[in-house]
Amino acid sequence: MVDNVKTAHIANLNGLLADAFALYVKTKNFHWHVRGPQFRDLHLMFDEQAAEVFALTDLIAERVRKNGATTHTSLTSLAAGSRIAAQDRADLSAEAMIGELIGDNRTFLAQLRATKDSAGEVGDNATDGIIDDWTDQCEQRIWFLSQTLA
Repeated sequence: MVDNVKTAHIANLNGLLADAFALYVKTKNFHWHVRGPQFRDLHLMFDEQAAEVFALTDLIAERVRKNGATTHTSLTSLAAGSRIAAQDRADLSAEAMIGELIGDNRTFLAQLRATKDSAGEVGDNATDGIIDDWTDQCEQRIWFLSQTLA
């Protein structure tokens, strides 16, 4: 039983890592390709959000390693493990970009919450505690993005 719970926790952490990379790449893509009347504001906000998400990747990977497991080792592995769909289009409207990022951040938020739950189940107090900050950051990203559409 304990091994199954630990395995599930590691899977949650690695899922979170894959989602973080996918969210980073998509946010950076939108930073590079946004256009329109809100260009400057969105260009800067997308860049700030991408940097915030990218900063999480190493912290998440280190939580996996500190739990005695291995992380994703390639782009293929990351893509296969992510719940965030790739977006290869460079011609989306700013509103479509914002909408996708809101949805993707909500997906990331759900994975944060699942990982917090599994951390509590296995007694991974460090992950359990640090995830609160990551959750707050994600909720703020969602809030900022949502307010641009209001």
